[in-house]
Amino acid sequence: MNILLTGGAGYIGSHTSVMLLESGHDVVVLDNLCNSKAASLKRVEEITGKKILFYQEDLCDLAGVNEIFRQNSIDAVIHFAGLKSVAESVEQPLRYYQNNINGTLVLCEVMQANGVKNLVFSSSATVYGNPETVPINENAPVGAFNPYGRSKLFIEKILTDLYLSDKKWNIALLRYFNPVGAHLSGLIGEDPSDLPNNLMPYISQVAVGQLQKLLIYGDDYETPDGTGVRDYIHVMDLAQGHLKALEKLNSGPGLVTYNLGTGKGYSVLEMVAAYEKASGKQIPCQIVGRRPGDIPTCYANPCLAEKELGWTARRGIDEMCTDAWRWQYLNPKGYV
Repeated sequence: MNILLTGGAGYIGSHTSVMLLESGHDVVVLDNLCNSKAASLKRVEEITGKKILFYQEDLCDLAGVNEIFRQNSIDAVIHFAGLKSVAESVEQPLRYYQNNINGTLVLCEVMQANGVKNLVFSSSATVYGNPETVPINENAPVGAFNPYGRSKLFIEKILTDLYLSDKKWNIALLRYFNPVGAHLSGLIGEDPSDLPNNLMPYISQVAVGQLQKLLIYGDDYETPDGTGVRDYIHVMDLAQGHLKALEKLNSGPGLVTYNLGTGKGYSVLEMVAAYEKASGKQIPCQIVGRRPGDIPTCYANPCLAEKELGWTARRGIDEMCTDAWRWQYLNPKGYV
């Protein structure tokens, strides 16, 4: 199949491109490079020995997106594009709603006009808000806790309404938890454009000497060690989940929703300890106040994805940290 990846030059998109190319698919990438670098796609081509067709285009530009569909016979779309920082979304809610929601509306309008109705949407566990119980099932109550999460939830509602209006659509909503790690080659990995918002790249940049210390936002949560607990999933396991979701859409399931996680939560301090073990580096830490929009504990029940997609996360915390360290050590300044 010929698969369009919106935001495909980003962290998850680049790793999913590897998985798709190695599985025999063709890949077209649309990305405005606001939080990614085209160099990632060159690295993907180096890993796979295959070419990617890349368009530097903004998803909110309807004419530009339509031209990509006019020039290419697209079979399905994986929609990664969107702003993704919880903290930044609290500070700039209008920007997040404008970019994330409007970009999706443009994409769906163009897909519909071109008769392309298979879509995998990159959603997030943040749609669950502060969960009442863990592990979290797909039928758990939703109620996002911050503008980033709400933008994902609103898009899920939009896609649900789209499917209800036209049952020819096949849409997979993938609610994934906390992607970490990197490709085994060390050629591609997470490369934030600014100060990292996520834990693993923050730890990695401290370990390699780019940052002086890790700021831990809160140690007074109701968790075993007081720091936030999350479900960390290796990015290559996550990429495999997208491939499985595409295969599922070919069977005509309609609208489906899956958690992609490991089903196990690790605290910030546990992740720091695992990374120190993998890298042989000490990670200086400083406890600071809680961050707006954060919650104490979040981890998945991934059983539905295992049952219906035949997918399960295979890589553990040690492999996540080892692969993340290899990427950062080989690329101390990212793709620069």
